Amino acid sequence: MASMFELLMELPLFRGVSRSRMAEIVGTAKFHFLKFPVGETIIRAGDDSSHLTFVISGSVRATTANDSGRFAVSQTLEAPAVIAPDFLFGRVTRYPATVTALTDCSILKISKADYVRILYSDEVFMFNYLNTLSVNAQKALDGILSLTSGGIDERIAFWIACLTQPGSKDISMSCRTRDLCNLFSVPRNVFEAATAEMERRGLIRYTPRCIDIIDRKAMLSLLDRQSESHEDQP
Repeated sequence: MASMFELLMELPLFRGVSRSRMAEIVGTAKFHFLKFPVGETIIRAGDDSSHLTFVISGSVRATTANDSGRFAVSQTLEAPAVIAPDFLFGRVTRYPATVTALTDCSILKISKADYVRILYSDEVFMFNYLNTLSVNAQKALDGILSLTSGGIDERIAFWIACLTQPGSKDISMSCRTRDLCNLFSVPRNVFEAATAEMERRGLIRYTPRCIDIIDRKAMLSLLDRQSESHEDQP
């Protein structure tokens, strides 16, 4: 049972909690543990986000796509990780991505009602969740600034910031070059010159149908730079 406490305390929204406090939570809240084999669907895009869902062992692949399926962003989440915590509350409480098991994996689910009680029971839980929401909201703000005056690299970084989670790996943006040029409102030669420069800098790998993100942290630092440049302006 001690190993289970240690595992739970490594989950992003439970970090910083004492073992004794974690024991109390396990004793009062309903934790649902599920196992999924490789390739099985865990969540479908549009499913009701009625539970907080954690990956506690193994890894999953999450894909967010538009209605036509012509634009999609995929990412790998490895344990310990939480899936789309932003969508537990708010106007839209549906999962934005389809999530499948990339390896045999274990999933922990906590109902929204139980998680609300956990949040009220200890300020550490509350701060962890608020920090998660704040980080995501701030990255979106930086991205909006990049859409107004930033380059292609900053605009791509905006989509990555909005559609992937911290700690995600093997990120890919699947879309035809023609559609991406329309999305970013730039000529093809300008777009391809920008992606070639990003490849040279080690940020991406580019093909006419896919952009693979090599370094998520480096991509998002472009948004930080854009935000700082705005702060320097009168």
